[in-house]
Amino acid sequence: MPNSQSDALFILIKTLTKAEKRNFQLAFNKNNTKDDVLFIQLFNTLDKMKEYDEEQILKKVPDLKKQQLSNVKAHLYKHLLSSLRQLYKQKDPLIDLREQLDHARVLYNKGLYNQSLKILAKAKTLAMEQEEVMLGYEIIEFEKLIESRHITRSLENRAEALSAESRQIELQLTNISRLSTLSLRMYGLYLKLGHARNERDAEMVKSFFESQLPQRDYSLMSFYEKIYLYQASSWYYYILQDFVMYYRYTQKWVDLFKQYPSLQRTDMDLYIKAQHNLLTAHFYTSNSEKFKSALCDLESFIKANEEHFHENTRTSAFVYLYTAKINRYFLEGTFSQGLAMVPELETEISNHTLKIDQHRVLVFYYKIACLYFGSGDNSKAIVYLNKIINLKIGNLRADIQCFARILHLIAHYELENYSLVEYLIKSVYHFISKHKDLGLVMEEIMKFLRRYIYANPKELRSAFVDLKDRLEQISEDPYERRSFLYLDIISWLESKIDSIPVQEVIHRKFINKEKRI
Repeated sequence: MPNSQSDALFILIKTLTKAEKRNFQLAFNKNNTKDDVLFIQLFNTLDKMKEYDEEQILKKVPDLKKQQLSNVKAHLYKHLLSSLRQLYKQKDPLIDLREQLDHARVLYNKGLYNQSLKILAKAKTLAMEQEEVMLGYEIIEFEKLIESRHITRSLENRAEALSAESRQIELQLTNISRLSTLSLRMYGLYLKLGHARNERDAEMVKSFFESQLPQRDYSLMSFYEKIYLYQASSWYYYILQDFVMYYRYTQKWVDLFKQYPSLQRTDMDLYIKAQHNLLTAHFYTSNSEKFKSALCDLESFIKANEEHFHENTRTSAFVYLYTAKINRYFLEGTFSQGLAMVPELETEISNHTLKIDQHRVLVFYYKIACLYFGSGDNSKAIVYLNKIINLKIGNLRADIQCFARILHLIAHYELENYSLVEYLIKSVYHFISKHKDLGLVMEEIMKFLRRYIYANPKELRSAFVDLKDRLEQISEDPYERRSFLYLDIISWLESKIDSIPVQEVIHRKFINKEKRI
């Protein structure tokens, strides 16, 4: 069995693009030493493999002995990273900046202190322009080290200037660390909890957020201090389902990048994440015009910059763009049109298998299932809901796992698989209860399905009307409204009452600008 390093090497090779492979091979083909030939043979062998197999490697590379394998792999891994570093130095200014620090260290070690300081000064200017506060701090500390140990005859008051810079940047770093930690923990809370389920959840979130928020004059904040403040606040209001305030902070997030256009290029990941959150805010506030405008902005940015994307950005761009496209079909009630995108989306999910996390896969499967359900293809919806039900992901997004099972019941009900619905209700009830997520909406739906599985059409229509009325009353509770974010159950009931497709109901509401719960 491969060890973790072997796994890491195999996965790294599988993520390489054609250009990256060519660059690596060109670098090693220059010398053609015995070791280089061995590296290339091992590289080519791993590249052609679909699954890691040590026995096959030793057969295909006969000059490679079993006792050498671990060492050669470690060296190959290191050489691949060095090759990638050189290739991406121009695309990622941070790599170039760190190389300048290495050059300054080399010059310092040779006793060329003034040359080292000159490089550090240039690097510091670039770091501050790019809001790389951590790197700026490292540079200042290096400058302080040189000035304190050697007579450099640099500018007057150098010690005072460096001390003032150091104090300022230490304060920024402290706040960036606290705010980035708060943002990360709010995101972690969302992955575990979803939207606040009740007053207790809401109070817990509020108490935590307010206790962790550092006190600092907003006007003195650096770019990343503000960014992490907006991120944390966005997650806070998103969990609380205050989508108006969520919109305000996501808009601030995007606007801040527009004030720093150079950072749109140096931190593309964070910028497209800001655009994604703004799109989500427009989706939940049903602002279709602003949604279309924001989607156009995201598409334009991706098209203009994708040749400069590294793999992380490429994966993020795929996730955010396709999420927005699906949400547009949901918003407009054009589910059938959205189905044309599913094969392409499946291909992209497969292409990004090694880089996309299970949370994103879970969300995509749920959205695809909703597309099929909305278009009336319940059998296909069940296929994707089964994928969610069979995912081994523990408590990750328990909220979606619960609603996937509710939609699964409804889809089988639509297909008249009544005996199966009767059988599944108990296991669904047990699953939801285990996750302490049994809201009134879910409870009412399961009561309805249990009671009216075999009802006659006349009795059934009346039951649909009664259920709709009860759910509309329940929707007045702000914590119960979260159920309608996952599933537009009211529109489905209206489609059953009026005997028309559910997407027709939703599209009519979109055209008439009717409010949806």
